[in-house]
Amino acid sequence: MKRDLSTSVQYIKSVGPKRAQAFSKIGIINVEDLLHYFPTKHLDRTTILNSAKVAQHVMNGYEGEVTIIGKVVESELIRYGKKKIFKVKMKDNAGFFECVWFQGIKFFKDIFSTNDIYAVSAKPVMTRYGNLQLIHPDFDKISAIESEEFLNTGKIIPFYRISKELKSTNLGDISLRKIITTVVEEYADLISETLPQDIIVKNNLIPKNTAIKDYHFPVDNNSLEKAKQRFKYEELFFLECLIALKKVRMKIKKDGIKFNIHPEPIKSFIKNLPFQLTQAQLKVLSEIRKDMESNEPMNRLLQGDVGSGKTIVALIAMLIAVSNGYQAVLMAPTEILADQHFKNIHSLLESTDFKIALLLGGQTNKTRKTILNGIAENKINIIVGTHALLEENVEIPHMGFVVIDEQHRFGVAQRSKLIEKVISPDVLIMTATPIPRTVSMTVYGDLDVSVINEMPKNRKKITTVIRSENNLPEIFSFIKERVKNGEQAFIVYPLVEESEKIDLKDVTSEFEIIKNTYLDDTRVNLIHGRMNWQEKETIMEDFSKNKFDVLFSTTVIEVGIDIPNATIIVINEAFRFGLSQLHQLRGRVGRSDKQSFCILVTRDELIRKTKRKNFSLEYLSPAEIERYKSQIRLNAMVEHNDGFKLSEIDFKLRGPGNIFGIEQSGFPQLKHADIINDTDILIAAKNDAFNIILNDPNLSSSENQIIKRQLKKNYYTSLKFSHIA
Repeated sequence: MKRDLSTSVQYIKSVGPKRAQAFSKIGIINVEDLLHYFPTKHLDRTTILNSAKVAQHVMNGYEGEVTIIGKVVESELIRYGKKKIFKVKMKDNAGFFECVWFQGIKFFKDIFSTNDIYAVSAKPVMTRYGNLQLIHPDFDKISAIESEEFLNTGKIIPFYRISKELKSTNLGDISLRKIITTVVEEYADLISETLPQDIIVKNNLIPKNTAIKDYHFPVDNNSLEKAKQRFKYEELFFLECLIALKKVRMKIKKDGIKFNIHPEPIKSFIKNLPFQLTQAQLKVLSEIRKDMESNEPMNRLLQGDVGSGKTIVALIAMLIAVSNGYQAVLMAPTEILADQHFKNIHSLLESTDFKIALLLGGQTNKTRKTILNGIAENKINIIVGTHALLEENVEIPHMGFVVIDEQHRFGVAQRSKLIEKVISPDVLIMTATPIPRTVSMTVYGDLDVSVINEMPKNRKKITTVIRSENNLPEIFSFIKERVKNGEQAFIVYPLVEESEKIDLKDVTSEFEIIKNTYLDDTRVNLIHGRMNWQEKETIMEDFSKNKFDVLFSTTVIEVGIDIPNATIIVINEAFRFGLSQLHQLRGRVGRSDKQSFCILVTRDELIRKTKRKNFSLEYLSPAEIERYKSQIRLNAMVEHNDGFKLSEIDFKLRGPGNIFGIEQSGFPQLKHADIINDTDILIAAKNDAFNIILNDPNLSSSENQIIKRQLKKNYYTSLKFSHIA
């Protein structure tokens, strides 16, 4: 049979039709797909210690992770009352050691068979009986031949993720390695180069086919690192090409609006504000002003921490637009946030002639018709709304300025739908989720970026603490004490109602219990996402007017809600929330000159774990990070008030897609590169990509055809956001 990269994996030795079907379920159809199915990790001989050496290290106080290769001697299930422990006794050429599991026993007890050989990794401990133990270790099965070759020759063994579909065909670590060995040996040389030669030489990259061989079966760590660097660069290079194409597409649009700045009304408005703008706000306003004075469409990202004053900056820019006869639009992700924006802007513009309207999905037909007619006739200057703005019957003929708040909550198609209602308005995208610099270079690389990195001068640092559920009575006493001083509090829960599937507290049940017990003499109310927006609006308005003291809530209050008198937020089941979400919730307090408090309430066993020393990313292995994510999040909240620092930690814990909406941004997910840690590669790839695209935006030159082919082949869906055909 002719060797071809499109050959079905079915025809590879040891695969066949049944396994080929299992491979297809994880996206592997042909030989080329399998060549790009890279190991998740490698076992390096230099990291291996024998059991005697490990025991000696532990006795000397070593607390790091180790890897030992051993043979299974026996396994046993031990019962201590209601508790169970699964123990596997293993041996290597220096002695015996034990692997112990306290959880997931049902899964682990069927894995280890006598005489099987495993590489096991964990932090080692010595029991009081002098036994060496690895508790809940990571483990990888290797063959006897691999073990012998590995220890004697210094070979590096790759390990691959094996899906449940592959496992169902009796395909394990060893058999998958054999299949991939065959494919690499027979087909890797057929892989074509995907980068221009001058880029390869400039960045000291190895050829694509060499990189594939060395990624799967490296001869040493140096060759493995070079292979990884090649794929990291390539991935980031094509991502940056897409970003550059998107930016060029914005520039080649028809001319934007060249706004004239009328300084007097703007100066007057700023002078009459009930607060003073920070230097950071003034700097950002200057950047926005320059964009608006240009005839190129503005496309700017404004990022700033919770409470830093982004909205007032956006409003001043909107006033520049409306003073030029254009309409300005602010789109928010929720009715409650849109309603608050509307009320705040309305109060600030009461002394002016500007007209403002609120457009929401749940309004009556009569109200909606009146607003739509006013917008269409240019009688309304500023329109605040939600997704309702995207509907086809919403015509905004004089729209010249668009503000999108909490932009990561909107998909790229939704944002485009609003922006493209007219030709080339200026666009300001806002986020209160601070973004690490390297992330903004990728996800938002087509935007100009402004940062408000200064809080209003009267703000005090929010005191954040972790407390056990056992502390709830004293927490409620603390709330009552502060309420007597005229302050207010939020009490947040993850669920609206009790759930049979999830063992978490719900706001509805807890509200009824607590208002009749701990807070029976306190004015309380309840809000959650299942209420219609009018109900939520009334409750928030009453809260802001201090008609009650404590608001029980779900995460419906997560973004934008501004109650300056609220000084306490209690977040129940805090371990279940993401770090970005916890920080957003904390931002509901600390919005005045009063001392504010964020109390993270979690379960007793998590309290004990969070007290351990060195509970940070720097001191934990990847496996431990996965295991202890909730504790890391809680500790980070106590340690840091800076949203930018928290965003970096959150990024490392969750990846960029989940935080910043990469899956909504029109760009592919990253498989190889880490855009927090691979900064040097990212900058090099960005510079190369932007130089090429800016000089040849259609990629029509002969040397750039290889780039064009790769973009069309692997990034077709992303190209709809560029002009490449």
